[in-house]
Amino acid sequence: MMRLGWVRGLAPLLAMAAGILYITSIKQEVHSHGERLQGAHQNESARGQDILERLEKMEAHIEKLLKSINNGISLKEGQAVKAPEVKKERKVVKKVYPNSALFTRWGDELSEEEQKEAEGLFQMYGYNAFLSDRLPLNREIPDTRDPKCAKHQYPHDLPTISVVLIYLDESLSIIKRAVRSIIDKTPQRLLKDIILVDDHSSNGSTDLQVCAFTEDLKEKLDAYISFIHEECPGLVKRVRHSEQLGLTQARLSGWREATGDVVAILDAHIEVHVEWAEPLLARIKEDRTLVLTPVFDKVHFDDLTVTRYGPAADAFDWALWCMYESFRPEWYALKDESQPGKSPSIMGILVVDRLFFGEIGALDGGMKIYGGENVELGIRVWLCGGSVEVIPCSKIAHIERAHKPYLPDLSITMKRNALRVAEVWMDDYKHNVNIAWNIPLKDHGIDIGDVSERKKLRKRLNCKPFQWYLDNVYPMLDPLGDLLGYGALVNDQKTDLCIDQGPVPGNTPILYGCHYFGPQSCYYRASGEIYIGGIKSHKYNSNRCLVDTGTRTPGLYECKVAQQKRFHMLWEFQQGKAIQNRQTKRCLEIAPGEDTYYQLIIQECSGQHWNIQNLIKDF
Repeated sequence: MMRLGWVRGLAPLLAMAAGILYITSIKQEVHSHGERLQGAHQNESARGQDILERLEKMEAHIEKLLKSINNGISLKEGQAVKAPEVKKERKVVKKVYPNSALFTRWGDELSEEEQKEAEGLFQMYGYNAFLSDRLPLNREIPDTRDPKCAKHQYPHDLPTISVVLIYLDESLSIIKRAVRSIIDKTPQRLLKDIILVDDHSSNGSTDLQVCAFTEDLKEKLDAYISFIHEECPGLVKRVRHSEQLGLTQARLSGWREATGDVVAILDAHIEVHVEWAEPLLARIKEDRTLVLTPVFDKVHFDDLTVTRYGPAADAFDWALWCMYESFRPEWYALKDESQPGKSPSIMGILVVDRLFFGEIGALDGGMKIYGGENVELGIRVWLCGGSVEVIPCSKIAHIERAHKPYLPDLSITMKRNALRVAEVWMDDYKHNVNIAWNIPLKDHGIDIGDVSERKKLRKRLNCKPFQWYLDNVYPMLDPLGDLLGYGALVNDQKTDLCIDQGPVPGNTPILYGCHYFGPQSCYYRASGEIYIGGIKSHKYNSNRCLVDTGTRTPGLYECKVAQQKRFHMLWEFQQGKAIQNRQTKRCLEIAPGEDTYYQLIIQECSGQHWNIQNLIKDF
């Protein structure tokens, strides 16, 4: 009965709604007729106006009745009349690439053809170029600054800025969006020029990709620049490398073309936030010897959404891989996240006084392809009269690619470049880079190039020793001063087996076929600890120590935990001799297991001998 009453109540509503539609159509016809009568007899026009006024009164009357009936039904049935909901059936589309990282969180509604296009672009660029092509160039991104930043006042007479965008095999829409955001969010009086540096896009790509890059990054990009120049004549400049020279050379090419007082060297897969430039320029106006970096927000490679990153120092380990780290305690004592923070290094994106950059040696042109040049700059600036700061009120959204375009294995050039930095700048601590990469101190066979000019630069600038840097800038970096040996640990009874950290999580080291990678990296300290599975570069981290727990099976625990549990963790070891626990006097040895495989054991010493792969000093 309730449902039937609802239908009966709905009937007059439908009828009156139809009446309104009919009246509306008549009104439109009269309006149209009235326009045709312009310039005709005056009495015809008056008649049309009279008809319109009557229809409008009728329409108002019917709408009043509709409202009254609707209220009546609501009161009578206890609910307002709602149109029946029509459920849209969700189309189920086959996942063409179920294991692709691109489609983990995105792309459920794409057709199979669209999936194929999106995946192809993803493999080319390392991010979702398919989606980027469909987003506005001037899309809005969230303002992720600390609220205090919006209240900061900056001088009007700030230095001008040149923005360098570096790219290799970049999506056209990504570059256009970066340029658009810089133009839209940088005051016109401050923006001197934008320099696009193409490090030979299409190098190493397939024929199809070469055609795509050629069309997009030459003809189409040139057309976009011409469009920009209609608004801002001469603003955008182009630099194209005839061969792939690497990030360092691309950044140097852009810096040489810049004409602003300050140069910002950025990746091309970025979008700048509102008021990004002013805090950087104001800080350099105060001190031209600063090298600055903004705070990056993460743009996800799959759906291109932005995740806020808070301010942190740009740091590194002894292998010279970059990492985020806490600021020094004095920054947190300020209780103001909008204030600049001192940083040991930079992540690669930098803002600096253009002339000062040249005075301190710009970037090391001897670096190859990728890696290490940012750490080298950070160390050099601190040692040679400048300083490095992170500016929290300057925010840049940066795409974190799923894969980079330069090399499948970036460690190849990273290792070589790190050794070059160590040779020029790290004095007695340069061997810590060898230790971190598990390569011999001498005769490692890696050509680091000619460093004589960089050493002359260091002398000319009267730079401080690296010890000063450890003491005053980066005291959290562990000097690793008492290491005696590092690398694989091998028993002379089975030289094809190495000590390995074993399953993780887990606390049992094992024997495993030698592959010499991280899980088999061991370290012996003069104090007696043996680390297995790597060594930490920082004092705030804990290594994993080999211990005698009192059983036949050796243990592997964080050294701090081993101390708390009072495990025996100090060992006597000489190259080519036994490894004996200082407290228990038992030895680390190997023995066949029940399944004939060899295993690590701790037992009364039987005369077995061990060798560690690399020696720092004879022991």
